Parts: sequence; C-alpha cells; structure tokens
Amino acid sequence: MQVFDTGDVRLHYRVDGPNDGAPVVFVNSLGTDMRLWDPILPLLPKGLRVIRFDKRGHGLSTCPSGPYSMGSLITDTEKLLDFLGVQACVFVGLSIGGMIAQGLAVKRLDLIRAVVLSNTAAKIGNPSMWDERIAQVKEGGIESLADAVMERWFSPAFRNSPEIEIWRNMLVRQPDDGYAGCSAAISGTDFYTPTSGLRLPCLGIAGSEDGSTPPDLVRETTDLIPGSKFHLIRKAGHLPCVEQPQEFAQVLNDFLKGVGHV
Repeated sequence: MQVFDTGDVRLHYRVDGPNDGAPVVFVNSLGTDMRLWDPILPLLPKGLRVIRFDKRGHGLSTCPSGPYSMGSLITDTEKLLDFLGVQACVFVGLSIGGMIAQGLAVKRLDLIRAVVLSNTAAKIGNPSMWDERIAQVKEGGIESLADAVMERWFSPAFRNSPEIEIWRNMLVRQPDDGYAGCSAAISGTDFYTPTSGLRLPCLGIAGSEDGSTPPDLVRETTDLIPGSKFHLIRKAGHLPCVEQPQEFAQVLNDFLKGVGHV
C-alpha cells in the first residue's frame, strides 16, 4: 500500500505484478474501495501490472471537502498514472469508474489503449435524483440509504447470503463527505457527445439485475464507440465482479487477449 500526493488530495494506491508488465488499471464504484476487485485478481493472467487506487473521499485516500467535479476525479487519475509512468493501459472502470474511464480517454488517449466500461453510462440518473441522495447522506449518513443501495447493487439471491454484510459494511464505512462529493460529480456529468468521438477498443459489461445502470443503459453507452463489444452477465447486479467473478474475469481475459495485451 502506497500514497501519492496529487497536490490537493493524497491517493492510496497499490501496484501488483512486475513493473514491466502490461498495465491494467482498475477504478471502482461509488461507495466502494479498491478491494472491490479482490475476487477477480487471482483469475487474471500472470505477468500483468495491476494498478488500483481509492478515489478521493473513499477508502484510505484523503477526503477533501466537496462537492467534487468529474474533472477533478479524472485529473487525480491522470496525475497518478503519469507518476507511475503508465502508457497504453487497459482501463477497467465500474460505475463512476467507467465515467472516469470515458473522460480520461477523451483527455489523454496516450494513457489508454482500450477501455472496459462495466455497469456504467455516459450519463447516470439526473440532478434531482442525486440532489435527493446527497441531502439524505448529509442528514442521516450513508447508513440511511445503505439498504436501498444493496437492492440496486445485488441480485436477490446474493442479498440473502452472508456475504452481503461485507459489502454493506464497506459502503457505510466510506466517508459521508466523500460519497456526497462523488455523487455531485456523477450528477454533473454527461459524456454522450465526447464518448461518441472515441475510437479505441471497448468492452461493455452489464449485470442482468443491475438496479443502478440497467443493461440497456450500458449497451447504449458502449454503442457510442464504433466496434465496441458488449457482454451481459446474468444473475448479477451492479457489481458483477463480486457476484460472478469467474465469468467477469473470463470475459475480461478474452478482451485482454483480443487487444494483444497478454
């Protein structure tokens, strides 16, 4: 575990694998930290340089006062990858991580050779919805909306398993200000036009029971990028890497091979 100071936030990050390995960057969803990817890491090809970090206001990174902009989240990521000397990575972003992926690819195509947009969209929700959620967090904390989030995140079968406690605990232990700050960043983002200008290999992944970014929304976004591929994971919600790690890893590994990254 290491920390990088961008100048206005200190990011907790981790690099696994050889320094000369093909870089794969993972950015997780709102309300989670880098451990979101733990279920799939053992299933990836050996020799990759796997880079993960906690975005501002999450995990062990610092939590500046909000609200945040999507531009600041993209710049945080850009500065970290420049610091680590990353070029031509495959960037895997889930939910808000997928928004960061789209924005960074538009801004710095030299950093990214291919994107995986998992359970995300060019635009998620609307400002009034996010305003209500931010107000609820400020009044009652993340705990006040945790049960509703679990319903959107996971399939009924998973919600009835003991594992649900791990992910509920992860959610409620994120800083309230960080959750609200990143919610504001999502609220202000509409990437339909910039994403439609991207020309790079793209894989979209959706969960059949995703209550946050339904499959049609994910497909609509990936279809903005010519030649993109799309895969639906059944019996999974918003975090298919948690519910169906074997299938998620297999689809990702096939994509990595297809773009010549392994």
